[in-house]
Amino acid sequence: MPCRIRKERLSRSAKGFITLALIPVSGLFAQDLSGIWQGVVKNPDTQQELRTVLKIASSDGSPIKGNFYSIDQTYLVFPATMTVQGSTVKMNIPGIGAVYDAKLSADGNTMAGTVKGFSIPAPWTLKRVSAEEAWAIPKPPAPVRPMAADADPAFDVATVKLSQPDARGGGTRLQNDTFSVANVTLSDLVRLVYDVHSHQVIGLPAWASSQRYDITGKPDVEGQPSQDQWKIMVRKLLADRFQLTFHREQRELPVYSLSPAKGGVKISKNDTKSETSGVIFRGPGSVLLNNVTIDEFCRMLQNSALDRPVVNQTGLSGKYEFSLVWTPEGALSAVPNPNALAPGDRADTPPDIYTAAQQQLGLKIEATKLRIEVLVVDKVERPSEN
Repeated sequence: MPCRIRKERLSRSAKGFITLALIPVSGLFAQDLSGIWQGVVKNPDTQQELRTVLKIASSDGSPIKGNFYSIDQTYLVFPATMTVQGSTVKMNIPGIGAVYDAKLSADGNTMAGTVKGFSIPAPWTLKRVSAEEAWAIPKPPAPVRPMAADADPAFDVATVKLSQPDARGGGTRLQNDTFSVANVTLSDLVRLVYDVHSHQVIGLPAWASSQRYDITGKPDVEGQPSQDQWKIMVRKLLADRFQLTFHREQRELPVYSLSPAKGGVKISKNDTKSETSGVIFRGPGSVLLNNVTIDEFCRMLQNSALDRPVVNQTGLSGKYEFSLVWTPEGALSAVPNPNALAPGDRADTPPDIYTAAQQQLGLKIEATKLRIEVLVVDKVERPSEN
């Protein structure tokens, strides 16, 4: 999944899975599902095989409650809820936006079905195992002391160098008190730390979008910086090492507006703190958003899904938790003959992002022109020596 600058709570690969919620047990023949269940699911977007563990202390209660782990991605535990009716099992894991429909085997020790939450549904089988057979759950890292909220940090020491010509991938990473960037352009950095679309940055030279850099640095203040604090650090670095200066103007630009669709919005506020706060990409056209504002959702859309700035005209305040699954533009063109897809395959193909936003979120994405703020570059130079 594309890397995004944010406080890293999950490993990169974690973007490929989603949370499952176990649902209430009902029916005359409720099964005893207590114990440890485990199995491998293949992310259809990345082809990565992910080991998963589900622990159920007791089948009493409705819904049945359990804890889900994706142990190749993260140490985090995700509450899950489950319902059983006859041999039919339904699970829902809100923290990752996953829903599982399965059938129990005759001996009650295997669940086999399909999980929804990737860009397309994926087969997933769980088997009940003994404690001796169970895979180990990763241990959480030692807690890191956060930087003081009123700190105004800069990089104490930072290195800026050209990326290798054959470098692949890249992105931004914040781990403990070390910030690093790999294979990223100056244009990308400006866009990310000033929360703008590339169309809102006027006057950057051509090399700012073609020359790629690796940057590593540590703050001059103790503790792990917040997301806002590391952006402050990078802004200072751009001014110091790239001599970047600019001024702000209002200009009319082609944009997308985000507003409530007819029938009203379908997302709900996040009333409880999630362990996976932020934007989590689970694969192309599949994203989970936990504890995010609508402004943050707009930034995700303009940076990762749409070719214009996205303006929040919803009037919604507060933080929300929801997921969105769509078929990216051009995805079906990669299929040799899309019309040859079986009816069932076509039914499982998510709609485009405009339709998906209306159907799944109750939000309308509409092309228009608006006066918005832009950054006009006054001066910029290639970076100074380390």
